[in-house]
Amino acid sequence: MAGDKQELPVEDLYRRYGPMVLRRCRRMLHDEEEAMDAMQDTFVKVLRYRDRLSENGPSSLLYTIATNVCLNRIRSRSRDRSTPVGHDLERIAGYEEHSERALTGHFLDRLFAEQRPDTRDIAVYHYVDGFTLEETAKMAGLSVSGVRKRLRRLRETGLALKES
Repeated sequence: MAGDKQELPVEDLYRRYGPMVLRRCRRMLHDEEEAMDAMQDTFVKVLRYRDRLSENGPSSLLYTIATNVCLNRIRSRSRDRSTPVGHDLERIAGYEEHSERALTGHFLDRLFAEQRPDTRDIAVYHYVDGFTLEETAKMAGLSVSGVRKRLRRLRETGLALKES
């Protein structure tokens, strides 16, 4: 029933979710002008692909697109040596020693390897962005108990990996 699928109402989404997307971009980029550009890029992507996207969970969709747009901007910044590396990129890198970064990356790869693909998003929403369980559940399209279960499993896996 691909013919029955309606395009996303991008203008309505912009009015309703624009402030949320802008907050996300500001939080990740720490630069007002760049955050505004990233917000616009987010909605341009929605506009470009609106015929392929579903209206289910628009806030989660927009949050994910905005996050990806911002991460791409941070990566681009780090490749461009003339632009100072942002605070978040330094925090993501975390450690000064290359070996410590490699070990941390390896640990995270192992931690999330056994999890469902969207568990990483749930962990970022709750632990990094500070969303409540209810907000995280809404963003992920799950129940609060489903989010609790995923986070509990993630913690148990992390503890087991630390012990081994």
